[in-house]
Amino acid sequence: MKGSTTTPATPLDDDALAAGWRDLMQRYQRLSCTLDRTLMSEHELTSSEFNVLEALCVAEPAELKMADLGTRVHLTQSALSRLVGRLEEAGLVHREMCPKDRRAVFARVTDSGRARYAEARPTQRSVLRAEVEAAEAPSTNAFLEACAALPADPADSSSS
Repeated sequence: MKGSTTTPATPLDDDALAAGWRDLMQRYQRLSCTLDRTLMSEHELTSSEFNVLEALCVAEPAELKMADLGTRVHLTQSALSRLVGRLEEAGLVHREMCPKDRRAVFARVTDSGRARYAEARPTQRSVLRAEVEAAEAPSTNAFLEACAALPADPADSSSS
């Protein structure tokens, strides 16, 4: 490639990469536990249940095929089925067969589910904000920038 001004990226040190991964996972686990405790004590929701309600509430219309919902909230089919079952028992979601494809099942948020999500959303955002504000600004900004650079879905990486 005559005349190319692109310099190769500096390879990451594997041990530094692994240490960064461990640090990220420790922070994630701590934040997840804080979210679970706070959402459960204030709204009787786990963070996973909140994530399912949020995914359904922001979908247009407020429904998703169970397979698509599982992809969005990163749960296995089995775990998602149990979680949606609990939400359904609580009257927060409703499942029904897809009229066009009887193999597919839709999860729909109910009015009660939408109300619970609306009540819990400020709490979840408050916990997230408190964690970010407690961190040092330069590392927080670097973390947020690094997160924004990651594709949300492996399929998105082809569009970069």
